Amino acid sequence: MRALLGHEFVRFVLTGGTAAAVNIGARMLLSLAMPYEAAVAVAYLIGMATAYLLARRFVFAASGGSMAGEFWRFALVNLIALAQVWLVSVGLARLVFPAIGFTFHAETVAHVIGVLSPIGTSYIGHRRFSFARRGA
Repeated sequence: MRALLGHEFVRFVLTGGTAAAVNIGARMLLSLAMPYEAAVAVAYLIGMATAYLLARRFVFAASGGSMAGEFWRFALVNLIALAQVWLVSVGLARLVFPAIGFTFHAETVAHVIGVLSPIGTSYIGHRRFSFARRGA
């Protein structure tokens, strides 16, 4: 188990899972006060901040550049992932699930699938861009 946790991608998935739980919990609370579509986007930002802090602490070494620059690169990668999460979540909840008659917690299931959809692309983006070594 110790060797498995030593792998960067496994740590990324575990910390990302924690941030995803924060994202989903925030979306459920936000949905009490705003439309689902807006709640998905706002909750994503809360989850992204959580993911950055956890990834910086437990997954990737600091890039060697400024923390602000690192965070903005992280945010850029996540902006792309947000589009993917939003399209998958809203597409499933508003188009696919109604078309197939799926009603069991449809918004939550759609959101979970959406949040999970960019795992691979986000890992590569953060490894090669957000936390890539800067400077000499």
